[in-house]
Amino acid sequence: MANILILSVEQREAYAIKIQEILTNSGCAIKTRLGIHDSSSQVCSQKGLIILELISEKSDIDNLVLQLQKIDGVKVKLVTI
Repeated sequence: MANILILSVEQREAYAIKIQEILTNSGCAIKTRLGIHDSSSQVCSQKGLIILELISEKSDIDNLVLQLQKIDGVKVKLVTI
């Protein structure tokens, strides 16, 4: 079974530090991390997507989800496959 956590971030610059702090504190639970946002030489999008593969106990994953859900502009979806 794999646990995939998907974060949609609406205002990257406003919330990046808080998100990074939470993810750093849960670093041992994160096996894989992928961050995606549109950018070019003229524009860097404020919207972003973070995909995490988690390897931790359910209680640790639930705690991570709750912390991230408290941040305005962040939508969180946990997928277990």
